[in-house]
Amino acid sequence: MPRLIFFGSLAALFFSSTFVINRALSLQGGHWVWTASLRFGFMLLMLIVILLVTKGKQALADVKELFFKHWLFWVISGSIGFGIFYSLITFSSQYAAGWIVATTWQTTILATPIVIALFGRKVPRNGLIFTGIIFIGIVLVNIEHAALTSLREVLLSALPVLGAAFAYPIGNQLVWESRMGYHPRLPHIQHPILENAFARVLLLTLGSLPFWVGLLLFVAPPPPTSDQPFSTALVALLSGVIATTLFLYARHLAHKPYEVSAVDSTQSLEVIFSLLGEIIFLGGVFPGWVGMTGILLTVLGLVAYISFQNK
Repeated sequence: MPRLIFFGSLAALFFSSTFVINRALSLQGGHWVWTASLRFGFMLLMLIVILLVTKGKQALADVKELFFKHWLFWVISGSIGFGIFYSLITFSSQYAAGWIVATTWQTTILATPIVIALFGRKVPRNGLIFTGIIFIGIVLVNIEHAALTSLREVLLSALPVLGAAFAYPIGNQLVWESRMGYHPRLPHIQHPILENAFARVLLLTLGSLPFWVGLLLFVAPPPPTSDQPFSTALVALLSGVIATTLFLYARHLAHKPYEVSAVDSTQSLEVIFSLLGEIIFLGGVFPGWVGMTGILLTVLGLVAYISFQNK
């Protein structure tokens, strides 16, 4: 168990880099569109290299074949699950500290059951008390944010994250439904390469490319700052590759439900790591008692919810 907790916590540490670096780029004047789109450009290159090294040329050929055979499905699911999700996350970083975005992002735990229900799947109703605790914690964090800034700033930071919290599980659920072949309006995509997590991420990344091109053309942002290419590449490496690998490895090591629960629960540490990262690297300060109470309730609620659901 200590080994699982260690790798899960390490994954949360690398995942939290997204919130800290995005906030740093926004403070330096980097446009959010470049922050979002460049990350997925670098992720595309990194995933291609990873698959080539680990699975060989045939894996890339399989991904290529699968993408072009069902290109419309991958464009829709990639645009929602990666495009809309991450563009909203980066947009919100202009108006709130990284730890506030990280805390509000935990609403994806609440959004996922709703998304599953919308696809006609049965959702267990137990654990509602824990979702209530999480929600109260997120509200408290944003109340403190409003006290320090304004209602406008809160809305411009919280509402996009709430949208992202739904977009991410929608994209993932579309892929799951397609693999299982349960949904009559979705193609039934069966291929051994889909068992590889990096191949699935690569397919979704490829599908999101039209979204990023369209967003760049529509917003027409100024050229990226000198720091943005390196920083977004760093996010792609730390969060998109290293964190994902560590998290999947920790889950692979887990063989019992309570062990899976323990690994999943470590991801609540993203909130703590984001706060500490902002204080260390960006000169941030500890939140007041309202914000700290909100963080505590969110983390405890997440741990309890995931533990309860995996029993």
